[in-house]
Amino acid sequence: MDITILQGLWFFLIAVLIAVYFMLDGFDLGIGVLYPILGKTEEEKAVLRRSIGPVWDGNEVWLLTAGGALFAAFPAAYATTFSGFYLAVMLVLFGLIVRAVSLEYRGIDHKWAKVWDGCFFVGSLLPALLLGVAVGNIYAGIPMSANGDYTGIPLLGLITPFTLLCGLLGLSMFLAQGASWLALKAPKPSDLQARAAKLRFPLQIVSLVLFVAVTAYALLGIQPAMDPLLGAVRWLLAALFVVAIVASVFFAKSKDCDLGAFIAQSGAAALLVLLLAASMFPNFVVASADSVGPAITAMSAASSELTLMWMTIITCVGLPLVLVYHVIIYRTFRGRVKEEDLAHY
Repeated sequence: MDITILQGLWFFLIAVLIAVYFMLDGFDLGIGVLYPILGKTEEEKAVLRRSIGPVWDGNEVWLLTAGGALFAAFPAAYATTFSGFYLAVMLVLFGLIVRAVSLEYRGIDHKWAKVWDGCFFVGSLLPALLLGVAVGNIYAGIPMSANGDYTGIPLLGLITPFTLLCGLLGLSMFLAQGASWLALKAPKPSDLQARAAKLRFPLQIVSLVLFVAVTAYALLGIQPAMDPLLGAVRWLLAALFVVAIVASVFFAKSKDCDLGAFIAQSGAAALLVLLLAASMFPNFVVASADSVGPAITAMSAASSELTLMWMTIITCVGLPLVLVYHVIIYRTFRGRVKEEDLAHY
């Protein structure tokens, strides 16, 4: 079965939505995981919370949009992933909810400050790690029945050396983004900004090492079937990923440009997701060797052409509005955090 233009378009549009989520909410999650490490005083913890306070909820919209688009455009892929990864998805949602509540209450409920701090950390760590584990599973393959149901062991069956390595890669990328964002937003000069800038470089090196490890494991161990027509695209995206990390280090070390370092690091996160999409196309979920059912592809999982056409029209109208909203928010709250900004945090 040949893929149609609209099916291919929506495969990569969903990849772009996920890439934007990793690029924007990635630094939110990174800040949460780094919170107990970098926040030494109450004021520093308030700066960490304030750095993401105005933008974190808007950043999560991209995850909801990607999930909604997958449900509408490729319902069979949505059914397999969300049912097969049910416990993992619930843990991710639990983390995001606890994280949101802790951010809202930490600044006003000082009696439970340590509890909210712990919730903020755990609620950030769970999604940061499990999202990478989930990605590793759909790439490496999962056992499925003839009608596409996951037949493996719930949750524990999703943990393998490769998927755990993917989870650690995702976590290290989020941490590098978080450190880059804090180096950009924390008062300068300050001990907090200096610690964030110092931590950024080793996290970027760890991300590069894990990227090489995941790539080698995938090519030599997993050996997935990839579309040969996209071979040049995959090599280009992989090279651009490395260039983006190197550029981030260059901006930070040579130019002392925290904005350039953050933009390059965020670009690397987006490129990593696009590389995954180019490596999997046209598969949404790969079937493992012991699977009874076939892989879930863009062709087998797609909605009707009419549905995809109307989704495209609606996206052309709605997406610019969302982009305008983000531009306004980030422009309004640009610049470093000031002491007067900490009143409600």
